Amino acid sequence: MNYDVKDIKLAKDGLLRIEWANQSMQVLNNIKKRFAKEKPLKGIRLAACLHVTTETASLMQTLKAGGAKITLCASNPLSTQDDVAASLVKHDKIAVFAIKGEDNKTYYKHIHSALDIKPQYTMDDGADLVSIIHSERKELIENVRGGTEETTTGIIRLKSMAADGVLQYPIIAVNDAKTKHFFDNRYGTGQSTMDGIIRATNRLIAGSNFVVCGYGWCGKGLALRARGMGANVIVTEVDPTAALEAVMDGLTAMPIRQAARIGDFFCTVTGNINVIRKEHFQIMKDGAIVANSGHFNVELDLDGLESIAKSRRTIRPFVEEYVLENGKCINVLGDGRLINLASAEGHPSSVMDMSFANQALSVEYMVNSKKRLENNVYPVPEEIDKAIAKEKLTSMNVKIDRLTTEQKKYLASWSLGT
Repeated sequence: MNYDVKDIKLAKDGLLRIEWANQSMQVLNNIKKRFAKEKPLKGIRLAACLHVTTETASLMQTLKAGGAKITLCASNPLSTQDDVAASLVKHDKIAVFAIKGEDNKTYYKHIHSALDIKPQYTMDDGADLVSIIHSERKELIENVRGGTEETTTGIIRLKSMAADGVLQYPIIAVNDAKTKHFFDNRYGTGQSTMDGIIRATNRLIAGSNFVVCGYGWCGKGLALRARGMGANVIVTEVDPTAALEAVMDGLTAMPIRQAARIGDFFCTVTGNINVIRKEHFQIMKDGAIVANSGHFNVELDLDGLESIAKSRRTIRPFVEEYVLENGKCINVLGDGRLINLASAEGHPSSVMDMSFANQALSVEYMVNSKKRLENNVYPVPEEIDKAIAKEKLTSMNVKIDRLTTEQKKYLASWSLGT
């Protein structure tokens, strides 16, 4: 089996950490048990480009239990947990191509290595597999029956491809499932991003001006956590409805140019490019801390920052200090990459339980589809979404009500009223 990990000797530590994560992933564990019996993915070749974390390991184990042949590469150069990658290779016999801190050349080499399996299905976190297949590995397209996408950023890219008529196989937008973005994006991103910022800086959040760029589900979660830790939260937005929601949530909304002058912490979560630019860095406070928790590091104009810096040094792990020509210091965390995975461990396993249950069941759905879907981006089927929510409640020992016959009749009628 071909693979490329940092050190296979790390496998023992990775095995224990995967076991720890599995303890709070009961929905996925139940799917794994069923997959092991039914083998719904038997003979399927699947290439996955995901953050190589303990939770991802549980998903890979589930897919393999279902009979799939899998290759896995990292969806971000800084998100790999090297001991987990080693454990998947040694204990699960899964081909992994991922090393934390790999350069761009190695990153794309690993993507190509994962694609050498000639996949019938792809599983993406940012749409890099789809992008490479459509641009550099077009010979693989005829084999691919479908794929899934985990992120907001990836869905934006894929819907653009579909709109332009260039998407060559169907994709299920796992990110758009309610049991994904309501929980993973909001609570997972909120907690893990604060964890990453604090681990990297060890700075006090309370009393600071904390600027959240973007008020989608990830931004809402981050703002909620920052506010809960005592920060004065400022939101920057381009969507008037999102900005209005932030104000109604008791936060302050203003343009990034205004926020740049007063912010102590900045974190982008937009999915867009150059949200914080050179002109914003120039007017920031001395010692401002800048991070990103969107999928790609393009949200920060680091080239622009470099052009106005007279020196640069790593002042502590995952903290790069830029000294500007005006003498001020700007601290960038984790090379501008996902800070919750660069300096921390990513989302808690209990929330990833639902996200990865959506991944596993969406692949099964595509495999079992009697006719091929058109080359478009599709939502997770509602029955899958609701089944995951129900299963998660059961795992938490939470019971809810059911509609009575009378209530069902009332909801189905147009003639009943006052």
